[in-house]
Amino acid sequence: MEDNKIKIALVQTQIAWEEKERNYDSAEKWIGEAVRMGAEAVFFPEMSFTGFSMNTDVTGEKDARTIRRMGALAQQYRVSIGFGWVKDCAEAGGKCENHYAVVDSAGRVLSDYAKLHPFSYSGEDQRFQGGGALTHFVLNGVAFSSFICYDLRFPEIFQAASRSAHVIVVPANWPAKRREHWRALLRARAIENQVYILAVNCVGEIGGISYMGDSCVIGPDGDKKAELSGTEGVIVWELTDDAAHFRREFPVKQDRREAFYAGLLREAGACGDLE
Repeated sequence: MEDNKIKIALVQTQIAWEEKERNYDSAEKWIGEAVRMGAEAVFFPEMSFTGFSMNTDVTGEKDARTIRRMGALAQQYRVSIGFGWVKDCAEAGGKCENHYAVVDSAGRVLSDYAKLHPFSYSGEDQRFQGGGALTHFVLNGVAFSSFICYDLRFPEIFQAASRSAHVIVVPANWPAKRREHWRALLRARAIENQVYILAVNCVGEIGGISYMGDSCVIGPDGDKKAELSGTEGVIVWELTDDAAHFRREFPVKQDRREAFYAGLLREAGACGDLE
């Protein structure tokens, strides 16, 4: 059976700080350009239209208007779109959540993932609560999952997602000063899980922090297919879903001992309780 294919676009933007309308307008231009290049799915960075802001009074949404706005653009351009937004959960007694949603070409929500690991080093945990579930979606017959930025440092969730996903999208606002961590961890997650990694970061000076982008496509063997660094732009790549082939040829996953690993974690927890 022939492998499924999808032409994806990763849009590396210099996000205008906390200016949703300006960033919405910019996104439409990028979507139009990506579609002219044949893209069937377009992915933006984390917190795509505000930057990585803790000012949830400005960024938080109770009405999911960003989803509605991107859904309308998806229908207009007949393309799937992945984007970040901030959900205000105050009415339910919580903090905000850092979300990444994917809508299809009809504007329907396929996935709306809440970041599992708020970045406490930057104080994200003071304004944001972590999500509690993995998400999966399918485009052109290809199985996807997604995480957000700091989640990249937690390999266990990638192992869980890759049980079904052949492609994992990692949107981010990952700063330039830790760019080598970004590059190394993306490649490691691809190799460990034998998945395609679609990494889309922002670029430039945003909210007083410098970003280099380094958005990229990495194959299940760790081979970097495309990369964009240091400038705004779009990567368009036709992805052939041959992840199953890599897994058959080098069947690492069949040797995993997950019950044993879980036992080790329980033992470590018990030892910690004794200290």
